[in-house]
Amino acid sequence: MLIRVCLSLALLAAMPGWSQAAPGATGSGSVGEDNSQMHTPPPVSGEAYPTATGSESRSNYLRTGFSLDTSYDDKVLGGSSATPVSDTIYSIRTSIALDQSTPRLHQTLSYSPGFTFYQHTSALNAADQSGSVKLQYRLSPHLSLNVADSVQKTSNVFNLPYGTVPGSNDSSTGGAVAAFADEISNSATAEASYQLTRNGMIGGSGGSTIFDYLHAAQAGGLPNSKSLEGSAFYNLRLTSTQYTGLTYQYSKMVATPVTGQSDTRVSTLSLFYTLYLGHALTLSVSGGPQHFNTTQSPLPASGSWTPSLTTSAGWQRSRTNLAASYGRTVTGAGGLLGAFHSTKADATVRWQLARNWTIGGGASYDLQKNVLPAILSASPGGRTVSGTASLDRPIGAHLSASLKYQRLHQSYGGIPVLSNVPDSNNEVVSISYQFTRPLGR
Repeated sequence: MLIRVCLSLALLAAMPGWSQAAPGATGSGSVGEDNSQMHTPPPVSGEAYPTATGSESRSNYLRTGFSLDTSYDDKVLGGSSATPVSDTIYSIRTSIALDQSTPRLHQTLSYSPGFTFYQHTSALNAADQSGSVKLQYRLSPHLSLNVADSVQKTSNVFNLPYGTVPGSNDSSTGGAVAAFADEISNSATAEASYQLTRNGMIGGSGGSTIFDYLHAAQAGGLPNSKSLEGSAFYNLRLTSTQYTGLTYQYSKMVATPVTGQSDTRVSTLSLFYTLYLGHALTLSVSGGPQHFNTTQSPLPASGSWTPSLTTSAGWQRSRTNLAASYGRTVTGAGGLLGAFHSTKADATVRWQLARNWTIGGGASYDLQKNVLPAILSASPGGRTVSGTASLDRPIGAHLSASLKYQRLHQSYGGIPVLSNVPDSNNEVVSISYQFTRPLGR
């Protein structure tokens, strides 16, 4: 997937260059706010709100480092064992990251290999790794292309980054997960936007996500899944701080258990409105009709219309960061078979109390209700609730320490890996070393 994305970018870059001013983009009159580049609001960009405080945000750097984590979990075998087993977990990870900006290109690349091993349940020992690339390329003053790809292999859901809150509802996320199972995921996206006039923009995006459990026995009733998405939008600037427009999104989500298959297709037409209050606060709301069609063998196909709604907010100051979102939509392939009405809420906060102390927290609530009456009693859905609290402190110029508590609750009937023990608590002590070298433009 990553190779295909990079080749597509190279082909676009090799095409004959467009004019440096889009037709009708500048117009007549003096240069002012109306002639500036338009924003791509959260409902159309699909980007997550930033999670770093001002003091943590950096660009143009090369960073390397490693971290040592020691954690304790009370139920590492809760889903696959009659008796829950607690254990101490050790993780060693190294990392390298590059962030570089030029007037036309902003690129970020990262790679992090590591190893996780368990003091008592050594059968869960595993090698983990993750990598990502993100390219933001301005082909002309009014034509932009964003490409991103990430690959991740992990055996512990508590090792994943927390705190990302999307500005738009992603119909392929959410649902149930196996906390301690070898899994691999790949997500690739590409988006293009073109500013037609001083206040009008069009664009489109496409993406795919693949999620596979490497050992079916560890997943205990949870299927593998994949999804494809495509969208188009029209973005209208009402004022320098207000945007509105239309988006159309098509999603195909497929869940593949050991036997059988579930196929869900969703089309959504939404009207959105975004308000920028200064440089600190962003508020967005979008909603509209949604049509879904789902097939799950041996049942006949089923489809219907339903409303969708998404709201989000992001607030960033030099020492504080807050983001929250709420959405109601139809989704599939979120660790469950079939199509589900999803009600999802996320929130995250980081606050730099003092120069050497930063606290953070995150919470997520996801409620899934099956839309197929024929299998409602056998697979009604369920809910996932998670929360995280952290305390970070630097120790010198390159060394830092972190304390973190994470809790995961999943209530889904008929899924062995979750129904035996629905709760898991994880406490982590982490020591990390990082070396950062600034890069010139």
